[in-house]
Amino acid sequence: MAHTHDHSGHDHSGHDHIGHDHGPGHVHGSTDKKRVLIAACLTGGFMVAEALGGILTGSLALLADAGHMLADSIALGLAWYAFHLAGRPATVRLTYGFGRVKTLVAYTNGIAIFVIALWIVYEAWGRLQAPAPVLGGPMLAVAILGLLVNIGSFFVLHGGDRESLNMRGAILHVLGDLLGSAAAIAAALVILATGWTPIDPILSVLVSLLILYTAWSLMREAAHVLLEGVPPSLDRDLIARDIETTIQGVREVHHMHVWSLDGTSSMATLHACLDEGVDAHQAVSAVKKRLASEHGISHATVEPEFGQCADDGEHDHGHEHEAAAYHDHHH
Repeated sequence: MAHTHDHSGHDHSGHDHIGHDHGPGHVHGSTDKKRVLIAACLTGGFMVAEALGGILTGSLALLADAGHMLADSIALGLAWYAFHLAGRPATVRLTYGFGRVKTLVAYTNGIAIFVIALWIVYEAWGRLQAPAPVLGGPMLAVAILGLLVNIGSFFVLHGGDRESLNMRGAILHVLGDLLGSAAAIAAALVILATGWTPIDPILSVLVSLLILYTAWSLMREAAHVLLEGVPPSLDRDLIARDIETTIQGVREVHHMHVWSLDGTSSMATLHACLDEGVDAHQAVSAVKKRLASEHGISHATVEPEFGQCADDGEHDHGHEHEAAAYHDHHH
């Protein structure tokens, strides 16, 4: 029985997936990495020009956009580094590899955008109390250039993997910049036409509010992954019932956990209570095949049981999860 369990718990395709992220995602990873680096260079380069433009013209909308671009070039640089790390194989200490670095970066990005957006709102409030002069002509020229750079970055990133949280975070940054540049152009046109300078801080606040909303949704998704939540596309209880009804010899499924390592690849651990006389190895193989083909869970640890559950009386789920992960990688 112990020998059967030994083999059934060891899934080569699963290990492959965690260590190296083969398959379509792997191809995406290398092109995404290049895309993010190009966008980081474009954004970082123009950010300096826009900051200088903002100071010279006295435009908060330009400074706000330069602030976004600073955060974005840092964020895009971090996103590039996350892709770079994610390609590394797992180590003895980091048995799951570096896949989750991307999610951590996405979460940190969200926080960074939040802080910048709040600063712009604060600064705009001051400007509305005491309007400052703004040079409309140069502001318009800088804003149009900024828009062109951002459109370029957006198209570079847009061809990447839309499922990746890290890639979505990067696109979100560039979209924020695009809006910032569009707002700066609108503000410059109004100032040139009417000389009404309060439009500058008003539009910078509107952009900030939009960015706050998008940053919040990105942070929420990244936090869900970091908290080992069940991926939105999956239903743990339905999957458990599906295994009980379709796999012959499986009487009950319990202690089931489903989570995602990086927002793209899903994993599961579960206990399968088997009927007496059922071949444990065959049952476990059938469960794994079902999880992979029907539910897209390519890496699963299945513990077969006869009679009483080995964990009865011990309902420490966190500990059980760690034990399952340990079991998976040390067999």
